[in-house]
Amino acid sequence: MGTSRLRPVPAFFLPRAEDPDQAERLYEALAEFAACEPAPRGQRIASITFDADGATWTATVGEELHGTRTTRQMRRGELLEHTVELTSATRVLAVYPGRPCTVVTDAAPITGATSEWANPFTAEPVDVVLFDR
Repeated sequence: MGTSRLRPVPAFFLPRAEDPDQAERLYEALAEFAACEPAPRGQRIASITFDADGATWTATVGEELHGTRTTRQMRRGELLEHTVELTSATRVLAVYPGRPCTVVTDAAPITGATSEWANPFTAEPVDVVLFDR
């Protein structure tokens, strides 16, 4: 697992929580839904980067899943690379640590939204960014 880069990291929050107490209750409820253990403060994940289906994806709490897929091919002796940005309307609600990590989204059955991602889904991270506190 990689280490986080130096960049601003928010304090712990969850989308749809109106205050810190509600965020704590929601974090525990989503962990129960995902059948995993909630992490203690200081070990909560803000974002992971992971590989799936030949693409590199990022799951950041409060944001839609996004990624890139790079293809490489030789043409006339020259290596050509083509990178495509990938998006998903699926918003990340929480990420729980583990091997692999567990990602909970706003897709069914939490809401009626459909998604190409299972909810929850697991991913083996190549990079992890923790919440600041």
